[in-house]
Amino acid sequence: MTSMQSGVRRVVIATLLVLALVAVVQWRATAREAQASADFPPTGQLIATGSRRVHVQVLGDNGPDLVLLHGASGSLREFTFDLAHQLKDRYRVILLDRPGLGWTDRASARFGGSLNRNAESPADQAAMLQEAADALGVTNPIILGHSFGGAVALAWTLSRPKGTAALVMVSGVSQPWPGELDWQYRIMDTTLGNLIVPPLVSALAPGSLVRSSAESIFWPQQMPEGYLAHIGPDLTLRRQTFRANAQQINSLRPHVVEMSKRYSELTLPVEILHGTADEIVPIHIHSEPLAQQIDGAVLTRLEGVGHMPHQVATDAVVAAIDRAAARAGLR
Repeated sequence: MTSMQSGVRRVVIATLLVLALVAVVQWRATAREAQASADFPPTGQLIATGSRRVHVQVLGDNGPDLVLLHGASGSLREFTFDLAHQLKDRYRVILLDRPGLGWTDRASARFGGSLNRNAESPADQAAMLQEAADALGVTNPIILGHSFGGAVALAWTLSRPKGTAALVMVSGVSQPWPGELDWQYRIMDTTLGNLIVPPLVSALAPGSLVRSSAESIFWPQQMPEGYLAHIGPDLTLRRQTFRANAQQINSLRPHVVEMSKRYSELTLPVEILHGTADEIVPIHIHSEPLAQQIDGAVLTRLEGVGHMPHQVATDAVVAAIDRAAARAGLR
């Protein structure tokens, strides 16, 4: 066998091994996604908005409408672990999966895909969710947003200032931040990373890594018992969901830059809650400036609390919602 033939043979063998590995990873990812979908199916209804669907769950039917918008890497299950059940006796609680997450579709065919890194802006997300809320007859709601959901809640309120009763921000993203995102998001902001990383994560991410990641989000508090079993983290590890989440985070900053120029236009009641120990969305970068930008905004500093007040300081969040409702004349 000549050296050229030997080299060709090695290339062929290497190519076959790579293709086999790709096939195994995709098979494993498909199987894991199917299991996640079976274990954590939609808990509400799927409402058509044009050719797209929004997953909505409604709890309670007494009192004002209250819309809850979850953060990154999540779904509406984030609020049904505890908070929504504490509110459903005196509010109609409307829970929405944000576009591309949970069981809601991407906002349009322009977004998503393994070779397409375009993502929905907060305004795109708000518009899609507003269509679903309109279909449910939601009127003059209180809007609550946690983390990334805070940016979407602000976009919702800016687009409908007269049709929104009040705004509640919980550890919400509202301002442009200094520096770069973490390395894993920067990798996903490349065509190669967008193509390769989601299948690997979906197929191979161990449960121990998922747990430690969730625990880090709660720091310095402990993650509540049963939290992971309820929210279904494997839903977020699905390839298209993982892409959507990373794409939205990577594209968020310029949208927040533009939105922040308009916060002074808001005249509705605004309640802001933020933990002083939050290192994911720091209070001094986001909520403290926001409180100065909106006349009459009330900032509640939760001393020693991390990024998840709605789980570890639920009473404070409920109290802020009740204050917002009272200030808006709804209670």
